[in-house]
Amino acid sequence: MAITGAPTPFTQAHYRVSPTIELTLLAPFEAGQAGVLCASMDPWARYRTTAGELTAFFSRNEPGAPRFAIRIKGQFEGVLVLKSNWLAGPYIQTLAIARIAQGQGAGSQVLSWIDAQARAAQARNVWVAASDFNTLALGFYERHGFVRVADIPALLQDGRDEVLLRKRLSV
Repeated sequence: MAITGAPTPFTQAHYRVSPTIELTLLAPFEAGQAGVLCASMDPWARYRTTAGELTAFFSRNEPGAPRFAIRIKGQFEGVLVLKSNWLAGPYIQTLAIARIAQGQGAGSQVLSWIDAQARAAQARNVWVAASDFNTLALGFYERHGFVRVADIPALLQDGRDEVLLRKRLSV
């Protein structure tokens, strides 16, 4: 929930996250790149989500849920989808960085940027969910101050849980 008078986060077409990382609204041709990228990595690969299904998702125009290309040194290297106002703050629906670009701090910088934008909008929380088997993602979010708040059994597939994580912001 944004407070009256606070800036509305995530409404611009372009953001500079750092000197080497920028976010731009996902162009139609990039939706296909994002679909192929995500289909090859967990959790989507394990759930057998196709590149076509993901491309359709990334192509959708959903008010309050912008889709951004993550560019590192000008090159498409990932995708970010945010629900800008979920439960008193943004929900990171998708944060995916190409394997070749992982481990170089881009994900951490994007999370710091989301945090700063949410704080500027006077949000109380930042939310994300990750599959129980996606230990790399869970560890990544926990290292960045997210805390597990709920397990959601069989949300996407029987026998698998999704883990809801929250980062409480000091406002």
